[in-house]
Amino acid sequence: MSAAALRIPAAIGRLLGRLPPQPPAWLFVQGLNRLLAPQLPEDVRQALFARRLRLRVEDAGLAIDFSWQGSAFETTRSGGAPDLTIGACAHDLLLMARRQEDPDTLFFCRRLILEGDTELGLLFKNTLDGLDASVFDWRRLLPRHG
Repeated sequence: MSAAALRIPAAIGRLLGRLPPQPPAWLFVQGLNRLLAPQLPEDVRQALFARRLRLRVEDAGLAIDFSWQGSAFETTRSGGAPDLTIGACAHDLLLMARRQEDPDTLFFCRRLILEGDTELGLLFKNTLDGLDASVFDWRRLLPRHG
């Protein structure tokens, strides 16, 4: 299957890109706080503190601005340049999060874009590499019963 076949269709991406940024940003941050925040080592928490991050889902026309504020991720208002921008199509971001594709491979194939603070980009990559893939299991977002 070609990489183009795994992209959100352009018409849907244009529609998604016109939506207000806060609802998807809020949902994304809630997911990060539930799945990723408990796994972050203390040195990563300190390095991320108050740093502005942007996730661009290229084929969905979405840009999500967020930052780590000491105990949780929070949405931030767009405006001004973030410290680090991470960009890729939705499918590649999912593959990377599920550890089915290496960030280095995506980067060198020009399917992952990292812009801004180089050290922060390396921290992002190394943190992802150090996490157990089960951290990104979407079923962990479901309500717990029992």
